[in-house]
Amino acid sequence: MIPIVHLITSMEVGGAETALVRLVSRMDRSRFRCTVLSLTGPGPLLGDLQSAGIQACTLTKDRSINPRTLWRLAQMIRRARPRVLQTWLYHADLLGLAVGRAVGVPAIAWNIRCTDLDPAYHSRALFWIRSTLARLSARPEVVVVNSEAGRRAHERFGYRPRRWESIPNGFDTDLFAPSEERRQALRRELGIDEDAPVVGLVARYHPMKDHRTFLEAMSRAAAAHPALRVLLAGRGVDEGNGELTGIIEKHGLRGRVMLLGEMASPARLLVGLDVTVSSSFYGEGFPNIIAESMACGVPVVATDAGDSARIIGRLGAVVPSRNPHALALAVGRLLACARPERVALGLAARERIRAEFSLDAVVGRYEQLYVELAEQTVSRRH
Repeated sequence: MIPIVHLITSMEVGGAETALVRLVSRMDRSRFRCTVLSLTGPGPLLGDLQSAGIQACTLTKDRSINPRTLWRLAQMIRRARPRVLQTWLYHADLLGLAVGRAVGVPAIAWNIRCTDLDPAYHSRALFWIRSTLARLSARPEVVVVNSEAGRRAHERFGYRPRRWESIPNGFDTDLFAPSEERRQALRRELGIDEDAPVVGLVARYHPMKDHRTFLEAMSRAAAAHPALRVLLAGRGVDEGNGELTGIIEKHGLRGRVMLLGEMASPARLLVGLDVTVSSSFYGEGFPNIIAESMACGVPVVATDAGDSARIIGRLGAVVPSRNPHALALAVGRLLACARPERVALGLAARERIRAEFSLDAVVGRYEQLYVELAEQTVSRRH
């Protein structure tokens, strides 16, 4: 059995964290023993891992990282005796490399999940960490990326690893699946007419997700579709967010937009939509919500961020970022289709996810990588 430690910055609900949970929950436990360590305090996904029987814990109860955190990290890694240390996101990549090498971990793999950063919304410290990682990028055995856009961006930033390994995100198409029964149930619960056009954006409230452009686009789309309803979900997307409710008021969308807050799994919401939108203008690598929507049989309109165009192919629409006019037109074209035509497009999109981004295939690629890394360390010893 190959022991593996996964080190991640937090266990809040996010793309990287969700991908990690799906991976370790599906890996073959007769061949791999996974331990998940979170640098910062407990998030909702920690319980998901523990419920699935995965050994998982946090190193601090808050978001602070200090020498005591590093000492605990070293102790836990020593105790797990991993053949591979897989780190996720910049902070974990840096601290994992330092501590992992200090305690003698045979193989270290980094995992990059984003493309660029905007200086307006990220600290100078994070840019320093990324610059330091670029200089150290030949130290780990491999750097995993979940998007080709992320790889190209980090090559521009100076990353020169010994080996790149591109593994996209994977999706459980049994969990994310169309359901007319669940579609109708969600609409009844929310008080939405069965025939009303419904558009959704599922994303945490953060500038990179660009809720402003999305809402401006929806105000334009509503002119052509007076019955339009808009569902927003994600961390910070609730009535307590004064900035968000102010944008909604500004665009005359009060009564048309529903704020649903953070959802443990978006599948329940996605099946009730006619169109899903991803409006990010920077930072995305492989946006989970695009593939999750497609797997649910819901067509997607996305901005051209990260690998969005690669995921969607010809089975949706890709528009320039920060362009509410183009976004509104693309959404309007899909809403103007007869429902059977839109359903057929959604089912074709689902088949694309099943064929190219299935969870089992992606887990298999990670398992193959870990076996290769473990065998390399054994051969070096001999």
